Amino acid sequence: MKIIQITDLHIDVEGVVPFDIDVRKNFLKIIDKIKFLEPVHLVISGDLCYRDGDVSIYKWIKKIVDRTQISYSVISGNHDDTKMLANIFELDHLTTDDELFFAKKIGKSTFLFLDSSRGYHSTKQLKWLQRQLKNAKDDLFVFMHHPPIKAGVPFMDGKYALQDIEAIQEIFFSYPKNISVFTGHYHVEKTIRIKNLLIQITPSIFFQIDQESEEFKVDHHNIALREIVIENNHFSSTVKYFDGFKKE
Repeated sequence: MKIIQITDLHIDVEGVVPFDIDVRKNFLKIIDKIKFLEPVHLVISGDLCYRDGDVSIYKWIKKIVDRTQISYSVISGNHDDTKMLANIFELDHLTTDDELFFAKKIGKSTFLFLDSSRGYHSTKQLKWLQRQLKNAKDDLFVFMHHPPIKAGVPFMDGKYALQDIEAIQEIFFSYPKNISVFTGHYHVEKTIRIKNLLIQITPSIFFQIDQESEEFKVDHHNIALREIVIENNHFSSTVKYFDGFKKE
């Protein structure tokens, strides 16, 4: 079973090219690569919009993704409007107090989708997560926007790290089996192992951030997707890079 994750699209309104990057062309290119890979499912893990949630942007993304006829899941990031996103993508039934979190069976595996768009998780969401883990029996897969750890990227760790890292780690660590967590937000590629958590940070399809600088600095403009393959009792995960589009 093959699943593709993309994250941090940062698409702006039509005709606007933030940082002189043609984010719409980047997205269309990634979609073409995804269609070629023929996954059973696609996950878009937040920051669909450049800065703020916008109905026209969500509608454009949905139109493009629907045309692929690939089943998909969407969660929100800190640059999204969760309520607006859920409405456009017809996910209102999965929202709780304007948070979008849910469990989904894909193939034979259970996936949990969390909402960290506020920079933290509500008490209600954390209690839901505890119930999910209490009822689970196998290794789990989680998609969330923010990494549940400081990841050694000074600029992001210092300014934009998840605010309730300790609370969510405590819940994750209580689970007796492995949890693979796929995130975005940091605009880098990184894999971190801590106790039973394997955290895999997926690069953006906007630009990537310098992993050494304490100030904001773009490292490169290659864009990426993550290919996740689950077979029997093991899985593999590969990041694939492609050239991004700068404004002509």
